[in-house]
Amino acid sequence: MNTIPNARSYRVENIDMIRGFVIVVMALDHVRDYFMVAAQQDPMANPDVGAALFFTRWITHMCAPVFVFLAGTSAGLMTARKSPSELGGFLFKRGCWLIIVEWFVVSTAWTFAPGGIEQVSGLVLVPMQVIWAIGASMVVLAGVQFFGRRTCLLIGIIILLGHNLLDAVWPATSALSEGASWWAMLHSQAGYASGPFFFVFAYPLLPWIGVMLLGFGTAGVFNERPKRRDRLLLAWGIAATVGFLALRAIDVYGDPNPWQLQGSAISTVIDFLNVTKYPPSLLFLLMTLGPAAVLCAFANHIPGAVKRPLIIFGRAPFAFYVAHLYMIHTLSVGLGLIQGFAPHQFLTFIFFYPEGFGLPLPGVYAVWLIVVAILYPFSKWVASIKARYRYWWLSYI
Repeated sequence: MNTIPNARSYRVENIDMIRGFVIVVMALDHVRDYFMVAAQQDPMANPDVGAALFFTRWITHMCAPVFVFLAGTSAGLMTARKSPSELGGFLFKRGCWLIIVEWFVVSTAWTFAPGGIEQVSGLVLVPMQVIWAIGASMVVLAGVQFFGRRTCLLIGIIILLGHNLLDAVWPATSALSEGASWWAMLHSQAGYASGPFFFVFAYPLLPWIGVMLLGFGTAGVFNERPKRRDRLLLAWGIAATVGFLALRAIDVYGDPNPWQLQGSAISTVIDFLNVTKYPPSLLFLLMTLGPAAVLCAFANHIPGAVKRPLIIFGRAPFAFYVAHLYMIHTLSVGLGLIQGFAPHQFLTFIFFYPEGFGLPLPGVYAVWLIVVAILYPFSKWVASIKARYRYWWLSYI
């Protein structure tokens, strides 16, 4: 099998491969969401979680930071062929498009109710998750990119290094009441009522803006010669990973969730690695973006049998994302019928799935492999269309 040639010369195979890797891993997390037995639905909230389940969840932490970072990187690479005005217009329109998709298309996939309808005090529930975070960050980047890559890099670093200073003074993470202020979603999970809608901001925005600005500001590294590029990525990745280990060990800054010695070595490791994703803390981002940079540095050494399929997935990430949510939710309804539940019990968020439904962890992995295998031909078809044509609307899928 040959990698599909791409008519868009600004694409970098290493970026596509890393993006493909994280989107496949992301599918594992969403299969776990939909198929895990209810008692084990949220591994991070269970202090007695087993190692297999914890690391199944933990490895998927890499997905959102890499998605957002590479979205910024891709925008940075576009500066070679778009003027700031053209790039700003594109990022603004694509960001708004992604927010609309989150609101209507993705919300419906999560709930199988149009627009993500789920009654909360008579309001229509609208979850704003990773697609929202990418879209809103793009809207911000559309304006900030006029100041240049260096300024974007500086602002991104300041946000990532400094936003945990807000932990003690920002609204509580559990501020999901109808009376929450709209600005609460900048640094905490929050709910905001507006008209007939109740928006649940699951992905607090401020740190994700920092991640996208960091990706934009460092995009130039992918224009370097391959050997120099890989050396830089390796150095940055190791530095970030060592920084995580050091800061987490002293436990004085970078994450609001402290760790402590547990009754066993594996429990201590789990507690050490259990850092905060909502909002993504400095340590969370060092822990995820560091290994991702190392993996990207070694992408050229990964066997083609593994790398080529990942590149295919990485060239159609948006199409995969939408399709896999609808597929996984549909399969979960089918399993529910087999297990004796009524279909209407699954027309809701996963948090409200009926007690007694679900599969053990090996079953989750089996469903994940099935989903990835089924969606590979679809992703290859979408990637081939995007590779061969330059229609403007293809940039939106």
